[in-house]
Amino acid sequence: MRRWALLVATLLTPACGQGHAPARTIAGADAERGLAVVRREGCAACHVVPGVDWPQGRAGPSLQGFAASPLIAGRLPNRPDVLTAWLIDPPSLSPETAMPPSPITEAEARDVAAWLYTLDDR
Repeated sequence: MRRWALLVATLLTPACGQGHAPARTIAGADAERGLAVVRREGCAACHVVPGVDWPQGRAGPSLQGFAASPLIAGRLPNRPDVLTAWLIDPPSLSPETAMPPSPITEAEARDVAAWLYTLDDR
């Protein structure tokens, strides 16, 4: 039993306390195009968006350091597939969210996700 507990603790230790999210890449996505979509869609009306000076919305959380966050909206796993779905239709994943559905395409959402994954405070 003691060996089992030691093994579990050893496996879980790297996941705890490091504060570093795994590097995430999205095949075929382009972070620069993603930032252009963020600017075009006006995401800064609700969020503080690194690289966008105005406006600096406060209704949603700041996007600074997004890549290091383990969760999306405090409840969903921060994975490329989940993030892409979230960017297109947040209420379908979390009905109580204030973030509205977006008119962006899946390809644009993948680009935005790629850009969000460049926002790391490490």
